[in-house]
Amino acid sequence: MHSRASQNRLFTPSRISVLLLAMFATMAAVYVAGRLWQDAENRVYLIQELDKQTGQGQSAISVDDTLKVITCREQQKKLSELEMDLAAATQEGFVPKHLSKNDGTRSKKKLLAVIGIITTFGRKKNRDAIRKAWMPTGAAVEKMADEKGIIVRFVIGRSANHGDSLDREIDNENRHTNDFIILDGQVEAPEESPRKMKSFFIHAVENWDAEFYAKVNDDVYVNIDALGAMLTTHMDKPRVYIGCMKSGEVFSEQSHKWHEPEWWKFGDKKSYFRHASGEMYVMSRALAQFISINKSILRTYAHDDVSTGSWFIGLDVKHINEVKFCCSSWSSGAICAAV
Repeated sequence: MHSRASQNRLFTPSRISVLLLAMFATMAAVYVAGRLWQDAENRVYLIQELDKQTGQGQSAISVDDTLKVITCREQQKKLSELEMDLAAATQEGFVPKHLSKNDGTRSKKKLLAVIGIITTFGRKKNRDAIRKAWMPTGAAVEKMADEKGIIVRFVIGRSANHGDSLDREIDNENRHTNDFIILDGQVEAPEESPRKMKSFFIHAVENWDAEFYAKVNDDVYVNIDALGAMLTTHMDKPRVYIGCMKSGEVFSEQSHKWHEPEWWKFGDKKSYFRHASGEMYVMSRALAQFISINKSILRTYAHDDVSTGSWFIGLDVKHINEVKFCCSSWSSGAICAAV
């Protein structure tokens, strides 16, 4: 009887509650320890993955920062996938607009030169004279590109009244000759000449891969063979600017034909810096690319030749004073002549 009573006291309700509570606490401790151990393993894993990808070998980084880096990596992966999709689309013929509207097939090999003949409305007689004298037409255009590596195009903007009779005349002429670069975003006006020059070089370097890019007026005749021979002698110069160099007077009087609104920038003697005369000049590909890349911040002045020369001030550019580009009249060995 005495031993049975003792066993009953051992299993009283209070003792059972204590045992259950102890068991619950033990299980909870095991659970929490397990979670903490799992989080620690995750932390170590993430840090190791970050170390592998960054190569920095730094472990003092929080899990939150690690997750941000991993998120960034995932975004980069998505961007890479989009770039691959774009490349595939390009192969299928879906190309950017500025490459599809090309005024002729984009050259598969690097050309020697792209020549832009600057023209305007009402100058068709000049253009026809150039076509008869030195600019190839029809099948001869591609032949000159293949054999001599030279592309020649007339360059013109659009009328201020877009789509008017002036624009229609140029469009009609181009349908017959297919020898224009028509700058749709450029207004054709005398005061727009410097910006037009900038637009031409941007268009040319984006559409043709050439060693040189040249500007010629539509009242100048060019000896293509002599030009090509001369340019080949300068192919070893990465940044070259070739022309009939001059430093003209700066006119501050508003009534003067060649008035320069920003005359005060050129010092007390009012003389322009050295630049190539506007009849004809040439620049290497690197300089044309410089114009294209920095087009939004390149300042223009009253004259297109002064503006072009100003873009190279401060750059490591080789200025070449080529007397054969002084197009006043034909002379022995001359490359161009004004008419």
